[in-house]
Amino acid sequence: MSETKFRVESDLIGELQVPIDAYYGVQTQRALNNYKISNTRMCDYPEYIIAMAYVKMAAAAANAELGVLDPKIADAIVAACKEIVAGKLWDQFPVDMMQGGAGTSVNMNANEVIANRALELMGHKKGEYQFCSPNDHVNCAQSTNDAYPSAFRYTFVRMNKHVEEALRQLIAAFRAKGEAFKDIIKMGRTQLQDAVPMTSGQEFNAFANNLEEELANLERNAVLLKEINMGGTAIGTGLNAVPGFAELCTKKMSEFTGDRFEKAPDLVEATPDTGAYVSYSAALKRLAVKLSKTCNDLRLMASGPRCGLHEINLPAMAPGSSIMPGKVNPVIPEVTNQVCFKVIGNDTAVCFAAEAGQLQLNVMEPVIVECILESQTWLINVMNTLRTLCVEGITVNAEHCQKMVKNSIGIVTALNPYIGYKASTKVAKEALETGRSVYDLVLEKGLMTREKLDEALDPKAMTASHDFLK
Repeated sequence: MSETKFRVESDLIGELQVPIDAYYGVQTQRALNNYKISNTRMCDYPEYIIAMAYVKMAAAAANAELGVLDPKIADAIVAACKEIVAGKLWDQFPVDMMQGGAGTSVNMNANEVIANRALELMGHKKGEYQFCSPNDHVNCAQSTNDAYPSAFRYTFVRMNKHVEEALRQLIAAFRAKGEAFKDIIKMGRTQLQDAVPMTSGQEFNAFANNLEEELANLERNAVLLKEINMGGTAIGTGLNAVPGFAELCTKKMSEFTGDRFEKAPDLVEATPDTGAYVSYSAALKRLAVKLSKTCNDLRLMASGPRCGLHEINLPAMAPGSSIMPGKVNPVIPEVTNQVCFKVIGNDTAVCFAAEAGQLQLNVMEPVIVECILESQTWLINVMNTLRTLCVEGITVNAEHCQKMVKNSIGIVTALNPYIGYKASTKVAKEALETGRSVYDLVLEKGLMTREKLDEALDPKAMTASHDFLK
């Protein structure tokens, strides 16, 4: 087994050994020593690394164009960033997602990796920072306080595209079931009591339409994340950045990424502002609330098989008990519920962290980033799981649903326009007390002719508006 070799680097605190082959440097190593908190690392979120590389690429290109950075150094930085965007060196971003320092460790991890790769591209060795410095060159005209939020804002934007795609596919799955079940009659329920008839297709289309609203809501909130504060440097005043850098860097970000970014109109205001994160996290929470409610409905509709509603069958994914033979549980909706609870909890953490900002900076941004990225990732995974392992395999017990409609007291509601609410109430009460059918009682009391009654209780008439005045 070969012994690990090290190089020595130094910073404000002093000297520290760094693995000789590592592209990261002393400040990343300090973060590795200091923060062993979540066991979730920056490299667990490739979109995060890509977004950071784009920020550094845009800054280098802008600085070169403005005459601040040697074009040879800028070209090497841009080339290193392009390699990272293409998937290289991702394992060189090992810092824990939970950290102090308002994201300085993340920013310096990127600066060090990019600087050391740029050094290699220029024919130098790692650590020869006199030729390309993490601070003086890669971080030129920047602070953690503008580069870091600009990067994680773009990370959220990139991840949101995956969230929307997973949601779009789940909606399509529900809509396909809506079409497949469009002619299956069942009882609708309010407050867990029999209400009026509907079709299973209407129910599944409602699931689809309810979730489809969230696509627009996510996109609306993602747009807020495209306003960035590059050029604000430490507190938004632009110290150490030349005039025009903020505008040009923002323009370069748009050119390199293909996404349209806007420079914040007031960089001092934008630097501590967390409003966009609060809004976007709330959009994820709103999606989670709807997903959880939908899964509650699926579990209720599948309850049984003998002593529950038993309207639908969910795919059997695992034995349901270590003691009860034959029991199969709705494990996929259950895990979806639990993910939704986590997203709701993450949103609460985001709100507390956003509120904790003080004066010209919010130092709690790392937990905001971790919570939102976790929520996005878990929602993507669970929506794909819910779609493929549950929704696509759902079947309906059509005969059982129809039988419940025929035996229901709720169908009397359809007779209100014909015999009035008071007479309908008497029929419903007697049917409930005697166990007799609404149909038989209406005929026996001479309240309607058989022909008119059959027309009123036709399944198609009871599941849509119709002209009862004819």
